Amino acid sequence: MKNSIKVQRAIHNLTQAQLAEKAKVSRQTINAMELGKYVPSTVLSLRLSKIFDVPVNAMFNLEASDWE
Repeated sequence: MKNSIKVQRAIHNLTQAQLAEKAKVSRQTINAMELGKYVPSTVLSLRLSKIFDVPVNAMFNLEASDWE
């Protein structure tokens, strides 16, 4: 799953640590999501959507390999 968390973080001028605090997760979780190594839960996805004020589907995109 591709995501635009890093881009949104830059737009909002947030460090990984600042975003982690707002999203109530660790900085390592933010880093893992940005690297595509962790797929967030629905609740975390909705939290990020609210923090960045963008729809969830604007931040996360399924790839063909996600369907297999």
